Amino acid sequence: MKLLFSISALMLLSAIGYAQQDLDTISKPPEKLDEVLVKAIRVDANSPVTHSDLSKEELEKRNLGQDIPFMLNYLPSVVTTSDAGAGVGYTYFRVRGSDASRVNVTLNGIPFNDSESQGSFFVNLPDFTSSVENLQLQRGVGTSTNGSGAFGASLNLLTDAVSEEAGGEIANSFGSFATRKHSVKFTTGLLQDHIEIAGRISAIASDGYIDRADSDLKSYFLQASYIDDNTLIKAITFGGHEITYQSWNGIDENTLRTDRTFNSAGMYEDEAGNVQFYDNEVDDYKQDHYQLHWNQQFDNNWSTNLGLNYTYGRGFFEQYKEDEDFSDYNFTPISIGEETINTTNLIRRRWLDNDFYVVNANVNYKDSQWEINSGAFYSLYKGDHFGEVIWAQYAGGSEIRDRYYFSDASKQEVTVFSKATFRLNDKWQIFADMQGRFIDYETGGITSDLVPIDVTQNFSFFNPKAGITYHLNENNQFYGYYGRANREPSRNDFEEGISTAEKLNDFELGYRYTSEKFKLNSNVYYMDYKDQLVLSGELNDVGSPLRTSSGDSYRLGIELDAEILVTDKLRLMPNLALSTNKNRDFLTSRDGELVNLGKTNISFSPEIVASNMISYQPLKNLQIGLLSKYVGEQYMGNIDSETSILDSFFVNDLNVFYELPDFSVFKSVIVSGLVNNIFNAEYESNGYFYTYDDDYSNPGTITTIEGAGFYPQAGTNFLLGLTLKF
Repeated sequence: MKLLFSISALMLLSAIGYAQQDLDTISKPPEKLDEVLVKAIRVDANSPVTHSDLSKEELEKRNLGQDIPFMLNYLPSVVTTSDAGAGVGYTYFRVRGSDASRVNVTLNGIPFNDSESQGSFFVNLPDFTSSVENLQLQRGVGTSTNGSGAFGASLNLLTDAVSEEAGGEIANSFGSFATRKHSVKFTTGLLQDHIEIAGRISAIASDGYIDRADSDLKSYFLQASYIDDNTLIKAITFGGHEITYQSWNGIDENTLRTDRTFNSAGMYEDEAGNVQFYDNEVDDYKQDHYQLHWNQQFDNNWSTNLGLNYTYGRGFFEQYKEDEDFSDYNFTPISIGEETINTTNLIRRRWLDNDFYVVNANVNYKDSQWEINSGAFYSLYKGDHFGEVIWAQYAGGSEIRDRYYFSDASKQEVTVFSKATFRLNDKWQIFADMQGRFIDYETGGITSDLVPIDVTQNFSFFNPKAGITYHLNENNQFYGYYGRANREPSRNDFEEGISTAEKLNDFELGYRYTSEKFKLNSNVYYMDYKDQLVLSGELNDVGSPLRTSSGDSYRLGIELDAEILVTDKLRLMPNLALSTNKNRDFLTSRDGELVNLGKTNISFSPEIVASNMISYQPLKNLQIGLLSKYVGEQYMGNIDSETSILDSFFVNDLNVFYELPDFSVFKSVIVSGLVNNIFNAEYESNGYFYTYDDDYSNPGTITTIEGAGFYPQAGTNFLLGLTLKF
């Protein structure tokens, strides 16, 4: 690993040295330097990689408090959900049936996925949409990126570009469930033609659709930039603090029919036998990011990027627990006369305290035929997991801040890559991409389930990718793509006894058509998995999905994405994804025996996902949009049980955006509104499925019992915003 890292570093230094010899040959302005931040991991419109882009202007229209996953909701093959039911707080998304722990997410090329859980939690960065310049979602394996492997998609976000002019904005929005968002942004513009300082602070709060599922979210973003013709240096810090009342328990089918908003989190009985709810059953987490980026354009051909990152995360979730055993918390039994007390009511906190360091370096070469990007990436993660009891009715032999479990973890990753695009002629373009990932993971101690954990694992992955693009003419384009990805297990997987890496071979064929009034992107994909870790449908005791190995499995689908300009004022943007997602030989335990169910459906993988955006512009500065989303029926488990079915749903939203330019002292005033679920559909976008063996009802036999839970989403609700730009 060290040898490969050294070779890659020498390649970078050599390329930089070569480029420095050509400084005198600069004859025209370089490409936009902000884009170099993500050049190494993004693709362009002619690439043989299936992708979608969203600009700042497109994001702005619906940026009223809901977070990044809900901004992605109308892209092909995307399904979103929210624990609190209204898009504020803990929100999630899936792409092609793959959950967010399998979607690689980067911020300015720096990994955002948690190194251990591999999940991406945008609740830790509230209102981050307000600081995003643009984003790209690549579906499938995509191009090589930094961090955990892309097994469903990769999402790259680029933060705000340098502004030449001074300005600012004040944005406020209000809506259903006492939802409100307040943010202030500013930029100094270029001072002395070279220096810009910009920033944002935001606060979001909501009571949530689900009972007590309230959110108190705060965030900040600050950047200082130096720019000249060939250099861009950015020092960026951003972060957030989220306090959300837990709502990850969901509800069963009977409760779904009688009390859709019921939340069992924090429930207990007082001494009189009355049901109460603990008022601080919350998740409380802070995360701060510090990034330094240095982009250098040496001439019209060569550019480099050096990125440094430090992320500090710390927080806990708090729980009231009844009748807990002393032995689970290292308490000493209390003897009073002949009575021994060895159980107690208590309040506990489970902590995560982690540090994440990154060094990322890329060199880029471009001429009329070649575009080459090479780089190296190193990351180090350190994480402590521990639990504390902050109050107990009885606590024999305990001391303040005693930890009843503790484990530490370390994860190092080295990635080296080189990718090239070669334009044979005006018709043909060839793409090749080679990546090596090398991971060392260690953890030891006691888990939150009070089970010893001792893991030392090393993984070495080679991930080649290749593609070809054929331009029939200026309107028609065809492409073919192959990509391989390998992925290491997460911490939860190791806790479940899973230590085998997953493998994926992704094949894609696509066709693109572009004209003045009609655009079409279409592709067929076949994703062939070995040892895929599919969601089992079950959750652990903190609401995180558990996974199980499916052996051999595949996803086969077609995606269509169009933009139709009907008139100068009316635009349609439909997309459709049809797929079949199968485990080939799925093994499960049923009635005490291991059985092979053969071909079954992969969990949380609907065969139909469709959406449409109708945009009508009756006036120059007024846009009215009708946004529709259909998600087909899906199984929440992998055994094709009727109990595990999550019903299909069809939801429509209304979006209004009106801008008044040069209004009084302001550059512009924007009034925007979003009415979600305008037809008040009752639906559930997420849930869970579980089985357990019952050997008590009929002695001598084992019967498998099935059950399911659901996460209801809000009926008709609204958000209304006012933005003042100056």
